[in-house]
Amino acid sequence: MRASGTFKVADFTPTSVPSPAIETALPVGVATMEKQYEGEVAGRSATLFTAAFDQSSGTGTYVAMESFEGALHGQAGAFNFAHSATTLGEGRESEFFVIVPTSGTGALAGITGTGGIAVDTDGTHRIWFEYELGQ
Repeated sequence: MRASGTFKVADFTPTSVPSPAIETALPVGVATMEKQYEGEVAGRSATLFTAAFDQSSGTGTYVAMESFEGALHGQAGAFNFAHSATTLGEGRESEFFVIVPTSGTGALAGITGTGGIAVDTDGTHRIWFEYELGQ
């Protein structure tokens, strides 16, 4: 099945963590995020977000682990998903997106699959899940 929707970042809070022992040209940062979802994907998520990113050029890579609570096509529950991507100013490449196996609860128990994220030129953030519900 495929469920899609839009999301907005409701909160982005940089988090203090020990710096890596190795200094690079792009420092590594960690933040927590809260997102709100609308559409066939409806609900909220809490995210642990790690990135090495240069704001001035829009170049960098992030890795995120999200805990989602809500519904896909009206099926309510919770699950984890992980994603990462690289940006070189515009667009995304080297994307990775996976639903964490055995993380689903409620009507989403047994969920498996993949998905993706896209950002429109007007700044709208889109998400989709290609998923199956197991027993």
